[in-house]
Amino acid sequence: MKKQKRKHTPEFKARIAFEAIQGIKTQNEIAQEYEIHPITVSKWKNELLSRMPEIFATESPRKNAGKDREKDNLQRKIGQLTMEVDFLEKKCEQLGIPVKGRLS
Repeated sequence: MKKQKRKHTPEFKARIAFEAIQGIKTQNEIAQEYEIHPITVSKWKNELLSRMPEIFATESPRKNAGKDREKDNLQRKIGQLTMEVDFLEKKCEQLGIPVKGRLS
């Protein structure tokens, strides 16, 4: 019977990686304590060490993600409004109402 793969939260991974960086316990001791594989501890430690400069970067990835999300929302809204204007122009033509052109 296979063991079900455990999913660890980012907070848990960070805590384990930080313990490994501190060096108070060996990676094997940490792995035994939290019932994970020592290689996993090593991977999380290396990942934390490699990503540390991002923490102190001038613009955080979270801010960029928020800007990207806002940009996507605005583009979606522009597309929606363009479709609505096209629809209304067609209906005006069908009803014989003169359209002076787009407002853009």
